[in-house]
Amino acid sequence: MDTYLDFASNHTLLVSALLFSFFLVIFTELRRKAAGLVNVDPAHAVKLINADAAVIDVRSVDGYAAGHIVGAKNIPFDELEANNEKLTKLAKGAVVAVCQTGATSSKAVDALRKQGFESVYGLKGGMAAWMQAGLPVVTNKKTKKK
Repeated sequence: MDTYLDFASNHTLLVSALLFSFFLVIFTELRRKAAGLVNVDPAHAVKLINADAAVIDVRSVDGYAAGHIVGAKNIPFDELEANNEKLTKLAKGAVVAVCQTGATSSKAVDALRKQGFESVYGLKGGMAAWMQAGLPVVTNKKTKKK
């Protein structure tokens, strides 16, 4: 124990920087939790989806048709409030909101929490991050049979 105290007294600048960094991380995490916005990376989203989380794609119909997560339901952001009954049926557990870049999904998370949903997450980076991670994407285009 004396060794640690000697190190701290000899390197006050290093110890101060370490403590400052620690409290900064704690403060930002608490502020993020208090705001109620929880964004998850694609790997964590896969874990949620495997645990039966509903995936709500808040992009336009065209964006959804271009490629979406397997099992995702398309409800454009503008229509979230109008589809509250449909969302209630879908979301018995956790909900993952997806957009193209992650900006609209954060707004969707906030709107869904105001509607009473508790376990709502936004996909950090949106479909761009999902595809960059090499995760599967489904399109609405029908394939031709040979």
